[in-house]
Amino acid sequence: MSPRRVSILGCTGSVGRSTVALLDAAPTGRFAIVALVAGRDAAALAEQALRLRPEIAVLADPDAGPALAERLRGSGIAWACGPEAVLEAAARPADWTMAAIVGAAGLRPVLAALRRGGTLALANKEALVCAGEVVLTAAREAGATLLPVDSEHNAIFQVLERRDPAAVEKIILTASGGPFRTATREAMSRATPREAVRHPVWSMGAKISVDSATMMNKGLELIEAARLFPVPEARIEVLVHPQSAVHGLVQYADGSLLAQLGTPDMRTPIAHALAWPERMMADVPRLDLAALARLEFFPPEPDRFPALRLARQALRAGQGATTILNAANEVGVGLFLQERLGFLDIAAVVEDCLEALGTPAAPDLDAVLALDAEARQVAAERAARRTA
Repeated sequence: MSPRRVSILGCTGSVGRSTVALLDAAPTGRFAIVALVAGRDAAALAEQALRLRPEIAVLADPDAGPALAERLRGSGIAWACGPEAVLEAAARPADWTMAAIVGAAGLRPVLAALRRGGTLALANKEALVCAGEVVLTAAREAGATLLPVDSEHNAIFQVLERRDPAAVEKIILTASGGPFRTATREAMSRATPREAVRHPVWSMGAKISVDSATMMNKGLELIEAARLFPVPEARIEVLVHPQSAVHGLVQYADGSLLAQLGTPDMRTPIAHALAWPERMMADVPRLDLAALARLEFFPPEPDRFPALRLARQALRAGQGATTILNAANEVGVGLFLQERLGFLDIAAVVEDCLEALGTPAAPDLDAVLALDAEARQVAAERAARRTA
């Protein structure tokens, strides 16, 4: 069997590093690396490239060429820098591509990879939240396969019976509840960035940790789920599950409730996507149900966590509104992490922007990116008013 040709877009982030770790541990000859793409960390990219021997290593930062060239000198590995080089790398023939470039910067590379067909493992939330219709159309037209990598969506993918969507009553996404699951609104109003990023279960970056604390991450995942799976928004439920052992469930018409369980380790869903439709060994801790002892589930509290309501509101309004939601949230979280905005003000700024900008159409990528830029400007203005 020929090796599966793999590219990683966003190889030095947390998802990218986990993917590299799985490739490192895989049997020789199972995978061949086409492209490794990172943002600006020349040292980390070069270290990965020297281990995995890709055809090309690429940095998005156009000024990082000399540092990357020095580290790869004499290796025989091609390198390039700049946004166009990222797109060229994404479009190279590969059987499987990990899309893990964070933020709106990942949209064009996602589309470049989809348009050449193959399988795209999607870890970039913005692709489906901001440009879901554009991305799904590109996948259909190219005959590409989209595989979800987020633990919740990957869990649903594993237990969803696709032959008869009408037999699905609902899907359930689980949420840890974050560090403020039992905190009062008053305590949350005084929350610091250090407290917000102290996730009780998962080890994640600062932005997604804050999203977990506000539960906006679950709102974004709800939007993604509605676009990935043949289930309308009204039949997508969210439950708080502090143990983070059950990652997703599907309720069927016959009363069956199927769940995917595992330890909270991103290598598990990445390994599932990397080997799909087969399975591969992943050196992750196994879930010990006897040691776990109990599984708890609670409905989220909308008054304390308005982000879920805002996400449902935006999803019902269409792609333009979900673009606004995501952009305003990124601005709000960024200002909070800089201690320039209060924790509860993050959702308030998002709501302000949704009210100010309404429900504009965003039928193509250029319109999505223009609306994203406008929403960021409005969010910054609304945040400034709140802190004036």
